[in-house]
Amino acid sequence: MYFEKLRKKYSMDNNDNDNKKKEEEEDNIEEECFLFNKTIDASPIKNLKFNDNTINIESNYIRTHCHKAHSFDWLTEITDLIKDKSNMVEIAFKNGRKEYFLLQNELKIKVGDIVLVEANPGYDIGIVKLIGEATKLQMRKKNIKISEYEIKRVIRKCRQPEIDKWKNVMDLEFPAIYKSRELARKLNLSMKITDVEYQADRSKAIFYYTADDRVDFRELVKILAEQFSIRIEMRQCGMRQDAGRLGGLGSCGRELCCASWMSKFHSVSTNNARVQQLSLNPQKLGGLCSKLKCCLNFEYDNYLEASGKFPDNSIVLKTKKGNAVFLNNDVFREISWYAYDNEYNKMIPLSLRRINEIIEMNKNKIFPDDLLEVDKNVEEEKPDYQNIVGVESTARFDKKDNFKNKKKRK
Repeated sequence: MYFEKLRKKYSMDNNDNDNKKKEEEEDNIEEECFLFNKTIDASPIKNLKFNDNTINIESNYIRTHCHKAHSFDWLTEITDLIKDKSNMVEIAFKNGRKEYFLLQNELKIKVGDIVLVEANPGYDIGIVKLIGEATKLQMRKKNIKISEYEIKRVIRKCRQPEIDKWKNVMDLEFPAIYKSRELARKLNLSMKITDVEYQADRSKAIFYYTADDRVDFRELVKILAEQFSIRIEMRQCGMRQDAGRLGGLGSCGRELCCASWMSKFHSVSTNNARVQQLSLNPQKLGGLCSKLKCCLNFEYDNYLEASGKFPDNSIVLKTKKGNAVFLNNDVFREISWYAYDNEYNKMIPLSLRRINEIIEMNKNKIFPDDLLEVDKNVEEEKPDYQNIVGVESTARFDKKDNFKNKKKRK
């Protein structure tokens, strides 16, 4: 018994030591995740480790989830068939910002490497997202011409002291946001500073802001340059971009499309809602950015194509019973509801074939008896309800009550 107690005691001590080691490893992982998340604005990712300036992502998040900062290279397995290999590289920075750089001097890098790149002025640090021919196709997709694009070079891989300095520089961003908001409030500027991005060498800072109208921020830039002693650049971002940066959940219960995968924003109008027969309620059609929801564009083309099969809604169907006007339709079931002039409460569903048939008859000055097709030779079969289960009528309880009442009267 004594030896069993000792064995349990030592096993408990070993478990405590293992738990402490696991907690320390998790703390280190959280610090490294913080650096990675601030760079590309991704969700927290576990098992992220630095191995000689390289990020090895071992989480299932990248494999099973979609994020607009991630780029999938579908040409990895057919690189041997490509003769003219491209030396352009796609590199991601903060807020999903991606730029393209030239790879020179046969520098060997791979996706996930932290590299040092040229900037104007100085240098900057980013993470490699695409390499090779896929980068060239990505530039073609974004209408970026190499002849007109200001090409900068990839200098080399980052060393550990440079990564530590980069992390320290990023720690200055949150205090800069609050300080710039106070200055903008003192100057009575109708703008909101949403984010700050420091360059890795701390020679330049980009201040992102949102505003409804044009803002004269020249005085603000002078004060910020004096306060932080760096070069200041102001960039205006729209409400949709700001909502995508902050993230959140939509009315559908899923993560916002602008925060998860959408990188391009197309204009949305109320006509999209009309074609899809949605009520023009701004509270339901508006998103978290106070603009019309981007998802109104997703099914717009399908509705537009399906509604093209239907005749004009202003066409009146003429019958001997009276004229019928259009009320509503279901484009995918190819059904429309009509009602007579004096009976708007009675909606009659008609198939698309029947509607076109009545229109052709009216063109030939032929008026059907009714909107619906009725075959007079066939009599309607009335359902014969039978007591199949063997349950008696519920009225038997009423009979018993009457019998008891008669006894009481006697």
